[in-house]
Order: sequence, then structure tokens, then C-alpha cells
Amino acid sequence: MKKEKILIFDTTLRDGEQTPGAGLNVNEKLKIALQLENLGVDIMEAGFPRTSKGDLEAVKTVSRHIKRSVVCGLARATKKDIDDAAEALKKAKKPRIHVFLATSKIHMKYKLKKAEEEILRTAVDAVKYARRKLPDVEFSPEDASRTEPGFLRKVVEEVIKAGARTVNIPDTVGYAVPVEFGSTIKMLKDTVPNIEDAVISVHCHNDLGLGVSNSLAAVLNGARQVECTVNGLGERAGNAALEEIVMAIKMRKDIFKGLYTDIKTEELYKTSKLVSKLTGIIVQPNKSIIGENAFCHESGIHQDGVLKKRVTYEIIRPQDVGFEGSKIVLGKLSGRHAFSDRIKKLGFSLSSDEIDAAFKRFKDLADKKQKIYDDDLAAIVEEGLDAVQEMYKLKDFEVVSGKKTKPVATVKLYHQGQETEARATGDGPVDACFKAIEKASGEKGKLVDYRVGAVTSGKDALGEASVKIQFDGRIVVGRGTSTDVIEASLRAYVNAINRVHSSGYGGKTRKTAKSLRGKARKA
Repeated sequence: MKKEKILIFDTTLRDGEQTPGAGLNVNEKLKIALQLENLGVDIMEAGFPRTSKGDLEAVKTVSRHIKRSVVCGLARATKKDIDDAAEALKKAKKPRIHVFLATSKIHMKYKLKKAEEEILRTAVDAVKYARRKLPDVEFSPEDASRTEPGFLRKVVEEVIKAGARTVNIPDTVGYAVPVEFGSTIKMLKDTVPNIEDAVISVHCHNDLGLGVSNSLAAVLNGARQVECTVNGLGERAGNAALEEIVMAIKMRKDIFKGLYTDIKTEELYKTSKLVSKLTGIIVQPNKSIIGENAFCHESGIHQDGVLKKRVTYEIIRPQDVGFEGSKIVLGKLSGRHAFSDRIKKLGFSLSSDEIDAAFKRFKDLADKKQKIYDDDLAAIVEEGLDAVQEMYKLKDFEVVSGKKTKPVATVKLYHQGQETEARATGDGPVDACFKAIEKASGEKGKLVDYRVGAVTSGKDALGEASVKIQFDGRIVVGRGTSTDVIEASLRAYVNAINRVHSSGYGGKTRKTAKSLRGKARKA
């Protein structure tokens, strides 16, 4: 079977930057450009030089540093735009000028106010002028998907005659649907007499959520270049997502027979994270291919299947796109198999009955908490295997704190039927409380970790405090809940002290303090 390469034209630095709020400076553009080259994109559109001095400088900078990928500059069908693009690309090893001009009746009537004859002449003149600057010229009839088919055929034929080596067919406003857009590409492939003298490219927007689908339909009908962006960034609803197009072609070889890209897919997640960080546009967790939840499983049925055989619920190996592996996310939908598997990975060795008891407590906690962490699991297991006797109980507390007042805490504890009270100061109200507990209990430990979160939402949210405290070389996890986060923190500290005094601590769990320190929190 003959193999054909699909060229990946990345426009993250140009169209992607047009995402509202996604402005990039020159250094940030260069960082992304270097990673795009490492990813293996064939062409990168570095900017629109005529629009600003910043974009002109950005294209110049990218041009100086990129060696393997083609560097492209966008230009309207005017001499000034083309001159600026050529100037910006002077240092590029593989430069390309991308000229565009609208061809739909809507754009011609309301935006350009020009007739078809003038549009055709302008397009041809612009391509010829650009060819005098550089040998690699691409032309885009803007809003091609809403252009009259006969006129679109004529424009494509004439710009190829004028010297365009790539003809890009944009679905500028995301209006097309796959069957229609694929037919448009096939029509051009079958009816434009000189179409073999140029590469057919497509540039699809996502206004109807069909950017990737339209791009793939075009590929199946003869397009051999796809214009796209990392994370699907772009104007309005964005562009076709690079990672989705690439992985669709890679995974469905039965459909895209003989077609391939040179993208190093293991770099996709890394690239996505970099673009997200520098643009400030967060990737939605359930985004396909590179979303944080793309390889997470919470349903018990799915978890059981993946643990038995990954391909039951994963069509892509996480490592193939840059993830470390699948994630089993424990929550209220999780099953006993996934729970048992995680407990074993944390180093616990439990009998079947012990697992059943711990799983019941896990389900009770999962109804209250959205996410269950490894610390929670350790506490759940310890709760059942190490019965914690409440040698100390929190009776009362009082805290005085303010902007100009040094925090002072008074804590009252019950211990073996007697009340103990202590007062202490600290760097903050919680620190003062912890020091007061140490005085009242006579138990001094080293705080290793302290966290506060919300179990519920709203003004009356139940706060959950978690502490890790080191006592004589072993780390103990304590937890407490209350609508008052300071009280929750106090309860967590007292709970940790009770765990230290609990008889048989560390015995039934068959888990050493060293193991606890090393594995307690991975989620």
C-alpha cells in the first residue's frame, strides 16, 4: 500500500493567539515554536507581521531559531502585507508566505465591496507578487465553505497558475458539516485541472463543534495538509485540535489507510501543558487526548475492566501521548477491585474480610468527598485495623487573633477523666492552637504536612483538616472535620495524638513507619 504523509500546519502562534485573553510575547512565542518543532510539525504559522511591530518581531525571532519546520507568515492580498511577511521571514531556513483573500458572496458584498472579477484579479496578482519574494506561497480563499462552488474552482485554478504551491480551503466560520466539506474537497480534486500542482490544505473552525470532523473528512477526500492548533485554540470556539487530528489518523489506520504524520505523539501532553501555561487558557479536564481526565477511570465497571485488560476501556496507551499511565480515580462510583488494587499499591496487606470492612468505610467517605486521596485510604485502613482509643478529647478552645494582635490560643482537653488546659502563642491562630495542644497533652511532634479542604460547598461548608505529624521517627496522619476550620485543625491534631497512643499501632497493618513516609500521598 502506498503511504502518504499528511502535513501538519500548526497555527497556534497566529490563529491560536487570537483566542481572547491568550496574548503571547516574543519570548513566549519562541518557547512554543521550539516545542512545536520538537513535536514534529511540518509548518508553523508564526504570526501576522503586518498587524503589529510585536508580531513582526515575533516572526523574525522564530525564523532565526527554527531549523527543521517551515516558518510561515500570514498576509492579506496587498503588497504592504506581503512585504512585511517577506521581511520577517528573511532569516528563516524554510520560509513561506500565506496570502488570503475572502471569496464568499457575504464577504465580497459586506466586507470587501468588490465583484468576483476584481477578487480573482487581486488574488492572482498577490500570489504572483509573493512568488517574486519567496518560492513557497500558500493561498487561502477565506470563507471558502460559503463560496459559490464555480467561483471557488476558478480561484483555486488561477492561483495555482500564478504560483501557489499550497491552496488552503478554510471553513472560516465553522459553517460546514463533514459530508458537505468532504464533498467540496473531492469536487476540487476532481474538477480543477491543475490541482495536482499544489497541495490541498484545510483550515476548519469549531463553531459547530465539527472542526476536527471536517478536517478528517477533507483528508479522506484528498486534502494532504491540515491546519490546526494545540488544544484547539483560536477565534470564537477555536480551531480543529492538532492532537485530535493526529491521533485519529494514527489510531484508525483501517480508515486512514496508508496515511501518516510525522508528529511525535509522546510530546503531545507536554506541548499542551506548555501552551496552556503560556496562554493562560486552561484545558478542560475531559478534553480528549490531553485532558487531565482523558485516561482517568472512576466507574467501578470501567476500573475493573482496565485493571484486567487496558484495551477494554482505553483505545490509546496513555504513554503514547505523554502521560505516565492510566489513573484509577477513587470515588463513590468505584468498585471493590479498584479499591483493593490501590490498597495493595500503598503497601497494605489485608485479608478479604478486612478489605470488605475498609471498602464499606471508603464508600461512606466517598458519599461525602468528591475525591479520595491515598492519605484518606491510609486513614480508612488504619481506622479499621488500629482501633483508635480517644485518650484525648477536645473539650473547648478559644483563639484571639488579628492583624495587629499576636495569636493566642487556649485549649481544654479531656484525658483519662481529667481536664487539662494550656495557653500558647504562635505565628498564626492554627500554629498557636497546635502549640497549646502540645502543652496540654505533653505530646510534642513535628508537623510535616497540614491541609485544609471543604467536604461540601456553600457558606456552611464542612471543613476537613488533615495533618501529618512525626512522633519519634514515625509519621502519623490525623483528621478532623467541622464547619470551623480552626476546630477541624484542632480535632485533626488530637486525632493524630490518639493514633500514637492507640495500642498495636503499626502492628495489624503490617506497614512500617518508613513505608508510610514513602508512600502516603501519591494521588
